[in-house]
Amino acid sequence: MKEYFILQYKMLNRQLTEWGIEPVIGYVVGLFAFIGISMKLFEKTQFAEYIYILLALSLVIKLNEINRNDFLKLCYSKTEYFKIRIVENLIVSIVFITFLLFQEKYLSSILLFISVCLFSLIDLKSKSSFTLPTPFYKYPFEFTVGFRSNYLIYFFAYFLTFMSISVDNFNLGIFSLILTLLSCLNYYANSEDDYYVWVFSLTPKEFLRYKLKNIIQYSTILCLPIIVSLSLFFYTKIDIILGFQFLGYLFIFTTMLAKYSVFPEKLNIRFGIVFALTLWLPPLLLLIIPYLYIQSTKKLKEILQ
Repeated sequence: MKEYFILQYKMLNRQLTEWGIEPVIGYVVGLFAFIGISMKLFEKTQFAEYIYILLALSLVIKLNEINRNDFLKLCYSKTEYFKIRIVENLIVSIVFITFLLFQEKYLSSILLFISVCLFSLIDLKSKSSFTLPTPFYKYPFEFTVGFRSNYLIYFFAYFLTFMSISVDNFNLGIFSLILTLLSCLNYYANSEDDYYVWVFSLTPKEFLRYKLKNIIQYSTILCLPIIVSLSLFFYTKIDIILGFQFLGYLFIFTTMLAKYSVFPEKLNIRFGIVFALTLWLPPLLLLIIPYLYIQSTKKLKEILQ
């Protein structure tokens, strides 16, 4: 186990060095940036603790990828495997738990701690011969693959919506909407093979419009049960519901543009920093979207034409 974590540490340092960031400086600046953004987040919105839990769990879920876990199971005994998974989950979530305690959100910090420990004991993505039918078959790639890999998240989000109505907690309902939108956003964080772009007989601008149409259409399908339910029972706050939905479209579209702005390479930590800033200050999207759009058309032109 010790050798495994030493290797992971060295790999992270190597990755930071490749990005032109001195590891020690990166850790220090990253910590202070995390604290600063967190302080602002809790000052600006009452949904901060929900967003915090969601961000932490999204990082934990990424560590639960089936191929990666299968490799660990081959290399370590069952006991060591679970120890590694628990320690990994705690490492990526400890800063979130600590800050929730600092903000005196004791119940949220306890729930997050229990959740990350439980996630280390289960495989969210298991292999099966069963192919889950989806309403997205006509236009693969992102939503078809993403939905089949993470469909349990939507059952959880719809359950949270039901609970928000039952206990008359609007904030919990909005959290379920944010959870659904961020799940859709995550579909565009990974780059597909060049072939799946090359096969389109479209110009770069037409390709991006096509992708935007899919984002609006399919994310609306997934969010519609939540939007309708919240609008019926919290009808005085329809403007807030639609506002979050519109912001969701913008953030998903921004992630899609970011992906194709560096395509076929993968998104790096720099986009993560920029994305965190836009969460804190959404008006920045008005500057970032045009820039990413121009960069995306340049990259796609090399493949589509």
